[in-house]
Amino acid sequence: LRLVESGGGLVQAGGTLTLSCEVSGWPLDLYNIGWFRQAPGKDREGVACERNGDGRTYYADSMKGRLAIARDRSKSTVRLWITTIRPDDTAVYYCAAVDRRGPAWDCAATTDFISWGQGTQVTVSS
Repeated sequence: LRLVESGGGLVQAGGTLTLSCEVSGWPLDLYNIGWFRQAPGKDREGVACERNGDGRTYYADSMKGRLAIARDRSKSTVRLWITTIRPDDTAVYYCAAVDRRGPAWDCAATTDFISWGQGTQVTVSS
């Protein structure tokens, strides 16, 4: 299983950022997908997750109202949108996968996710 993030870079505060996670090697529908981020000097934290099958979504409380996550099966891709982006959203953003057939998982628990992308840097300027 391989995950590749894209869409990062330098963005202006107040805009909308779209990140993509392309999944290859195994069918996307075998996995629940999460987005995480890690700011300098901080622990990695869960941002958003999407559960395969019913499409249920989970969002970090600190960012609720500014996030959307959706799966594009035709492109084997899961996208994350962050609106009204702020300088404190600056971080490396990662996507990760957990097998939907496995045990219960928690969107906030990085250890539940088995495969990770290499990350994409997002820097928000004020």
